[in-house]
Amino acid sequence: MIMPTSAVASAREILTRLHDVMAGRNPAQAKLNAVVAIIAEAMDSEVCSIYLLREGALELFATRGLDQAAVHVTKLALGEGLVGTIAEDVEVLNLDEAASHPDFAYKPETGEDRYHSFAGVPIIRRERAVGVLAVQHSEPRKYQDVEIEALQTVAMVLSELIVNAGLIDEAGATALRPQTTAATRLPGLKLVEGMGSGFAVFHQPRIHIEHTVAEDTDAERHRVYAAFDKMREQIERMTREAEFGGGGEHEEVLQTYKMFAYDEGWSRRINEAIDSGLTAEAAIERVQQRTRQRMRQIDDPLLADRMHDLEDLANRLLRIVSGQMGTAAQMGLRQDTILIARNLGPAELLEYDKRRLKGVILEEGSLTAHVTIVARAMGIPVLGRVRDVRRLIAEGDLLLLDSVAGNVFVRPSGGMEEAFEAKLALRQKRRAAFAALRDVPPQTKDGHRITVMINAGLRDDVAALDLTGADGIGLFRTEFQFLVSATLPQRERQQRLYREVLDAAGDRPVVFRTVDIGGDKALPYLTHDTSDEENPAMGWRALRLAMERTGLMKAQARALLEAGAGRTINVMFPMVSEAWEFDEAKALFEAQRDWMQARGKRLPLEVRYGAMLEVPALAEQLDLLLPNIQFLSVGTNDLTQFLFAADRASPKLAERYDWLSPSILRFLVRVLGPCRDAGVAVAVCGEMGGRPLEAMALIGLGVDRLSITPAAVGPIKAMVRSLDRAALSVFMTELLRHPVRDMRGALTDWATQAGVDLA
Repeated sequence: MIMPTSAVASAREILTRLHDVMAGRNPAQAKLNAVVAIIAEAMDSEVCSIYLLREGALELFATRGLDQAAVHVTKLALGEGLVGTIAEDVEVLNLDEAASHPDFAYKPETGEDRYHSFAGVPIIRRERAVGVLAVQHSEPRKYQDVEIEALQTVAMVLSELIVNAGLIDEAGATALRPQTTAATRLPGLKLVEGMGSGFAVFHQPRIHIEHTVAEDTDAERHRVYAAFDKMREQIERMTREAEFGGGGEHEEVLQTYKMFAYDEGWSRRINEAIDSGLTAEAAIERVQQRTRQRMRQIDDPLLADRMHDLEDLANRLLRIVSGQMGTAAQMGLRQDTILIARNLGPAELLEYDKRRLKGVILEEGSLTAHVTIVARAMGIPVLGRVRDVRRLIAEGDLLLLDSVAGNVFVRPSGGMEEAFEAKLALRQKRRAAFAALRDVPPQTKDGHRITVMINAGLRDDVAALDLTGADGIGLFRTEFQFLVSATLPQRERQQRLYREVLDAAGDRPVVFRTVDIGGDKALPYLTHDTSDEENPAMGWRALRLAMERTGLMKAQARALLEAGAGRTINVMFPMVSEAWEFDEAKALFEAQRDWMQARGKRLPLEVRYGAMLEVPALAEQLDLLLPNIQFLSVGTNDLTQFLFAADRASPKLAERYDWLSPSILRFLVRVLGPCRDAGVAVAVCGEMGGRPLEAMALIGLGVDRLSITPAAVGPIKAMVRSLDRAALSVFMTELLRHPVRDMRGALTDWATQAGVDLA
């Protein structure tokens, strides 16, 4: 939010008067008493109060308007009352009727029952609330945005005053030391697969802002301009010197990052904060606080990733303008290191020495985050969503990172280290064994050839074709290019990506799935109101959205047709629910082909069309669909959640419904029969096909095409080559005729007895 002119004037007036108070020699309590009087007068507010965190409780330290007898008597726990809620959530509250809020707690000794309106902002120190600044008024009204903005700016200055005066528990504002020195296992989300060991290093030491109120705003503005110039020079140099192969989505990520560095709106907001009376450092921190507050309110993971990039840049700018200590990268890594950060920007990761950086642990992070894409290109394992790392890990602790299993072991015991080393050695041995299968066809013991392809979505992923010996790309997720772009990718950019993928694949087939966006993959530059969608995964997404945005779909169709000139291309439409939806999407592509042909443009030799079966309803229209398609892909991830009405993102439901349930297996049998009769090839895409036991069951049903993650190709090949398909088919037929409660156990027992390699 840009600070309005009136807010700037209001904040500047208060800060000017506060400067004199802070410079005086009065005791801290007298200064706080003067502060509440200044704020109340400047904002024409009947009440102004300051609560500070001491001994785990928020204590009323100073007030203008409430009963003075309540000072140092009224105390609220974190989360208690409006003040406690503000401190716990580090959020602003602005209420026209305070008593109507569910967290309102009446404290009779304050005499506040005669006041209706209430506004409070957190006093923040090192990203944690150490107090609350609140104003109240007898008239029921919400405070204006300019007033809230002024309060937040004043709260930032108060943080300096109260810390310097020793009025708060500094331990409550700093990162806590680990509460135990015992070995600990911390779970997380696998972002980039791999294993690594090293000593804990925190990415970013906190920068301490010494002064918040400016003496000379022109001088502060000049300092910020100079820091911006230096920061942009650093980023230009880093992106030029990045050490990984040319081409790839990581390059587009870095270009987007650079765009933020040159964003005029961001620099303007910092300058407006300086105009309000803040120093350069305080102005950057003030804008950064707003960014963090917005991040906490953003449900869209892609937008949140963009905000992380902006915070990364703000940290860099703050270090430059303050002249204080840099990141751990700038100080240099002295030994094998596991890096720890709340989040990272892509450029900051590039600053680290790859020889010593063995892994990254993030408190936040996501699969589509820019740092994840760059880390994958660098070959660095990343574990995200690891909670309380600053509380549970100390600088220099030995860490064993196993992102494959989604764990990190802190201060491991000797037994843990031995087990980790054994697993790492076994993993390397298995990888070597799987690599030896690269040129060996996935053929069962009784001579049945299984087609094993990979899923991809980034230009870099195509390299896995040669590394694994896969038969092709059974699912190329075209939306990844849209997800990592700051703006809608133009047709020429799309065409270039598709052509490069086809060139890299050579004679091996590539199945391009048209954009599957919407739901949990919202794009900030495509406005679509999903606020009324209770379950976005079943909402206006994928083909539904694309056929509404026909301009987007036509551009992608042209890009694919142009990229496929002179060759055969495979186009697949996602989330088809009824046959007519496929027909309309195909007609749109064919219209673009006719348009190109009429203008003498080169065309593909053949366009093969297919559909994703993810919505169970489509299985009831196979007789209408099969005559018009060349192939069908079953998307088991979405299919499972739709069949069981179970959100796959819900931890409570994640393990409840099994892919080896009779419901899933019988459903697939119903689909495979008509497809086989119609001569339509069926592939299974998704995580189910990449697990050896589940893949074995699929082959027993008659599936002979799998599209899986590159890392799963080796294990699946090993399983296929140890399998007697005919014997398995007999067993599966009988098992589905008389299913048992533990289908997984029954299949595992059969595989063990038959000598199937499920490792």
